[in-house]
Amino acid sequence: MFFLTEPSSHTVEEFIAAQRDQPYSYTAVGATNGTPPSGYVVDHNHTQLGTGGKVYKTAIEALNEWKEFDLGWVAIVTDGVAVKKDATVAVKARAFGTWSLSAARVVYVVNESGTAERFGFAYGTLPDHVETGEEPFTIEWDHNDDSVWYDILAFSRPRHPLVKLAAPLARRLQMQFARDSMKRMLEIVSRVNASASS
Repeated sequence: MFFLTEPSSHTVEEFIAAQRDQPYSYTAVGATNGTPPSGYVVDHNHTQLGTGGKVYKTAIEALNEWKEFDLGWVAIVTDGVAVKKDATVAVKARAFGTWSLSAARVVYVVNESGTAERFGFAYGTLPDHVETGEEPFTIEWDHNDDSVWYDILAFSRPRHPLVKLAAPLARRLQMQFARDSMKRMLEIVSRVNASASS
């Protein structure tokens, strides 16, 4: 849903309420936990956040508070919604002089232990989303070398007619989101990395 001015809190609440019980806008729900389906653009981005348990814990806390979306031009606008299966959220974005709201729902949550610990979640698009597809955000701590990584994997294709018409611009925004999200997570853990090296 597109707007010429920033949507109000009331508009956001009504938007989420209208989408909460809607089905996913794609059939391959949960496919990012295996093999992404054909017919979609697949993006995979990852960056090393640092090393050690403190970095891992800080990154998990950030994901639980949706801070990987706190980018200035993009935000999750459902304050206080916990990262848990079936949680419905709205993504607010500003680009090219317009605002948009896109609805998504948490498909699954990952919380694994072992030689590599992983925490994260995937959300899938609902009918009122500018794209259709699925995107997981995960933090992994590899005990073999103590490295901590932030990973974003997505399969998507345009859904809204305006996004289809402006597909190259939409792709630029998707790539910018991944870069900015990784930069944001690096900023969040930077204090932990600084104290570890001092």
